[in-house]
Amino acid sequence: MAKIRTRFAPSPTGYMHIGNLRTALFEYLIAKHEDGDFILRIEDTDQNRQVEGAVDIVYKTMKDCGLNWDEGPDIGGEHGPYVQSERLGMYKGYAEELIRLGGAHYCFCSEEELQRQREEQGDSFKFDDPCKHLTPEEVQAKLDAGVPYVIRQTIGEIKETTFDDEVYGHIEVDVDTLDEQVLIKSDGFPTYNFANIIDDHQMEITHVVRGNEYLSSTPKYNLIYDAYGWKRPIYVHVPPVMKDEHHKLSKRNGDASFQDLVAKGYLPEAIINYIALLGWSPQTEQEIYTMDELIQVFDIHRISKRPAIFDIDKLTWMNGEYLKHMDFDRYYELVLPYLKNAIHSDIDLKEIAKLVQSRANTLNEIEEMIDFFDALPDYDVEMFKHKRQKSKKETAVIALKEAYESLSSCDWSSEEKIHDLLMALPEKLEMKNGQVLWPVRTALTGKQSTPGGAIEVAYILGKDESLRRIQTGIEKLEKDLESAA
Repeated sequence: MAKIRTRFAPSPTGYMHIGNLRTALFEYLIAKHEDGDFILRIEDTDQNRQVEGAVDIVYKTMKDCGLNWDEGPDIGGEHGPYVQSERLGMYKGYAEELIRLGGAHYCFCSEEELQRQREEQGDSFKFDDPCKHLTPEEVQAKLDAGVPYVIRQTIGEIKETTFDDEVYGHIEVDVDTLDEQVLIKSDGFPTYNFANIIDDHQMEITHVVRGNEYLSSTPKYNLIYDAYGWKRPIYVHVPPVMKDEHHKLSKRNGDASFQDLVAKGYLPEAIINYIALLGWSPQTEQEIYTMDELIQVFDIHRISKRPAIFDIDKLTWMNGEYLKHMDFDRYYELVLPYLKNAIHSDIDLKEIAKLVQSRANTLNEIEEMIDFFDALPDYDVEMFKHKRQKSKKETAVIALKEAYESLSSCDWSSEEKIHDLLMALPEKLEMKNGQVLWPVRTALTGKQSTPGGAIEVAYILGKDESLRRIQTGIEKLEKDLESAA
């Protein structure tokens, strides 16, 4: 069996959208599952759409995601060059050979002729090229006269063509529905469809992975492979990634690219893990995979025919799982810039990192989650009320005063000492735990939701700052209760 070779061939037109990245991932996994080669090829013949710096974005995205290529523009290989614009000289020769083989022909028709047929045929337009009936002498005369031309595919007299797809199975296509596509444009440049075929053959690509929108074009590609006498690749057409049941995920519509998700605080390894499960399912219920595990279990035949819907909530959960289970030293190094952005006072940032590791699902949540450590926000005394904790403003002020007195004489050398002192107060005051701890946490943080409870927060804030904030809470409550009396 020949060594499996797959390729990812993006156009350098901007950021990497999720559908593109998933295609690259599937190609990588197919190759590596069988210890094959994964090739990176840049398709830049459409110079009008090219974005400066986009090739570097492709490189960085692939490397950040662990999709390391075996051959490519930056590292070379036996089948280069790997940038399509550097391969332009050969496509014309291949097209002329295809003409000799009967798989293509010169077309000298003007745009006016195409437009005439469009108007006559309407929505069912399929160009019927009169030039394919020209004699060799007539063709040569036009070439000698310098008449502009394109090279079009010639579709012969066969009635039906078939092929097998790894996802969609056996497919039969009526040849009458196929149009004779342009292979070489009037400027001498190859079309995307033709260049792809030539490059894939030259680079010995065994498996072609692409979106299912190319299913209808595949028969035309196969006719070209057949005309040359080349072996067809194995096709893996994948369903689209959808925003919802009716709309494709699209950067053009403002949907997140890989770079957007990273900027929002998602980890590359979590993004890759999540998109692996978009349209592919493992045999078990496992959801969290390392790249090595994905390589081991990936099976083409478990790719779904149905579109996959991108669920940002599921990605957020998965990202949180990656953060929770990350080695703490690596986690601390990762979140340190976010901690420093939020906190400018002299507080132990490692202790705060320990608090947020089990609670933050994205990196961008962290700053808003912890900014109260730096400065107590202006909060409403209504926050001291909590139905489930049975906390009222009247009980809250009692609890805060008792906490202030007890904590004033507390040894702050360990979190355990603060814990023991505060946990003794509910029994002393004949209150529920929540009636004491909720007001204390509210006074310390000014927030309804925080990483860590009253005890943990007090220990990190330190004795002086904790007492100052509790006193502020007491004053707020007393003022409110007096005004309501």
